[in-house]
Amino acid sequence: MTEVLLYHHVQGLTDGVRAFADDLRQAGHTVHTPDLFEGRTFGSLEEGMGFVREAGFDTLRERGAAAAEDLGPELVYAGLSFGVTIAQKLAQTRPGARGALLMHSCIPVSEYGESWPDGVPVQIHGKEGDEFFDEDLPAARELVKSAPAAELFVYPGEQHLFTDASLEAFDAEASELLLERVRTFLASV
Repeated sequence: MTEVLLYHHVQGLTDGVRAFADDLRQAGHTVHTPDLFEGRTFGSLEEGMGFVREAGFDTLRERGAAAAEDLGPELVYAGLSFGVTIAQKLAQTRPGARGALLMHSCIPVSEYGESWPDGVPVQIHGKEGDEFFDEDLPAARELVKSAPAAELFVYPGEQHLFTDASLEAFDAEASELLLERVRTFLASV
């Protein structure tokens, strides 16, 4: 099956992120979940962002890249919100990437190169009324227009981290649909 490197969101490696990874493992995939915050989790997006600012965006992104160096090159890079900043960069710049899963966020492709790499499929997932994803939606649409193996899935609602079962934002129905699409994607790469 597929080997996935999953980067957590700004609230840390929560029980909900672990459960998401476990769902993929149950489908037969190997899923690595590096803890960029060294055991810290946060009760709100604001607290998590405060920690990220204090620790330094670049420091945390370097930790994420270092986790990839310990693994082979043929990975699917997956990110949840803040984790997308690392997953997308590695998918665009690290040779051998098998795919990318960008959940709750999408960065303009130009941030990491001139174009999305040929032969690297990508799925982007977010909620239509999520104030954070709404900012990223133009970049997501542009990526999908520019890459033949790119898909964008927009779900109804406004919750940001709707895939994390340990948070109030959790949306079981949307999360299950996202997981179904992700499982199909992983089975095809």
